[in-house]
Amino acid sequence: MSFFGKILDALGFGSQAQAAEAPSATPQPAAPTETAPTVDVTAVLESKAAKHPEKLNWKVSIVDLLKLLGLDSSLTARKELATELGCPADKMADSAQMNMWLHKAVLQKLADNGGNVPPELLD
Repeated sequence: MSFFGKILDALGFGSQAQAAEAPSATPQPAAPTETAPTVDVTAVLESKAAKHPEKLNWKVSIVDLLKLLGLDSSLTARKELATELGCPADKMADSAQMNMWLHKAVLQKLADNGGNVPPELLD
């Protein structure tokens, strides 16, 4: 499973995580089908944050977001995810820039996969 697939799975996207993993041979409709429920990303993350022993600022930190989901948040793991999502090489060379890019990219990709992500987190 891809790293992003693990994020989808941890957020409860379920079968959508598998769909994002490997493209289907048959064309898929552009709009989400009614059988694919929308995941309220904020609600899921806020619920996890309320139960987490650490205070994590998942709205701005990719490290905290990954920790909240119970995933590896090491620099190596973040570089793997950044590579998977197509992070520009200039940002990969600076971990702070990569982290900021990665946080936005993950939230945008969650929205692209049918997640309900507030616009203020996508700016």
